[in-house]
Amino acid sequence: MDHKDRGIFILRVGLGLGFAFAGLDKFLRLAGGAAFTSKGFLNFGSAGAWLGSDPKAIVNPTHGFWVSIAGNASLLSVVDTLVVFGEIAVGIALILGLATRFAGVMGALLMGLIFVSGWSFANGPFNEAFFYALIAIVLAYTGAGAYALDTVVAKLPIIAKVPVVKYALG
Repeated sequence: MDHKDRGIFILRVGLGLGFAFAGLDKFLRLAGGAAFTSKGFLNFGSAGAWLGSDPKAIVNPTHGFWVSIAGNASLLSVVDTLVVFGEIAVGIALILGLATRFAGVMGALLMGLIFVSGWSFANGPFNEAFFYALIAIVLAYTGAGAYALDTVVAKLPIIAKVPVVKYALG
């Protein structure tokens, strides 16, 4: 295993643990309390912030969109389910190194949506969601690295017949 493979392994597993913990925390209610819902965040956390802006000002140009999702119980239920199980699925896939490129793209999409919905730039334009998405994009680009189930699955005869699946594995 060379340095590049070690680095990819560390990034992949570290990001996977972050995603998996976030999803499992919401699903299992590790912190206790009521079931997870994004309603409060969408209503109040999506106003956004900018360097020096009034904390009560709405600076996020997409704020109305997120508030409308929070106000639609059916759509909110879908969003909540996608967030929880998306975090768990992306996390487990990255930890195992299974469908790494696909998991990286889905993780980047999820973090991109969180980045835009939060619009939190009070401490500058780079926050946790930005860096999670950036690492996920790097993993989608580089693939799983040496220690991953993708390397085992890619050797299956059926995978050789479907090149797009082999690429998605990473």
